[in-house]
Amino acid sequence: MKSRKTVNIESAAPDREMPDTRDAMGRPVGSRKTEVRLGREVQARIGQQLRSMYDQVVKEGVPPHIADLVRRLSEQDDGLA
Repeated sequence: MKSRKTVNIESAAPDREMPDTRDAMGRPVGSRKTEVRLGREVQARIGQQLRSMYDQVVKEGVPPHIADLVRRLSEQDDGLA
């Protein structure tokens, strides 16, 4: 069985405590949420995964019909200026 690696998450402590007040719907108002930051290792890994997933999409380029549409819209904008 594969073991899972623990994700390193850094939690930033809130600056100060806010009183627990609620709005008309019962939702907390003015309370600060704890900010959670991903560590550099995790950010780097996510970046690598995203690049590998979207690399092929970038290589495909812009389809001709979309490029034509952008060209025509650009020409319309130039005519309005």
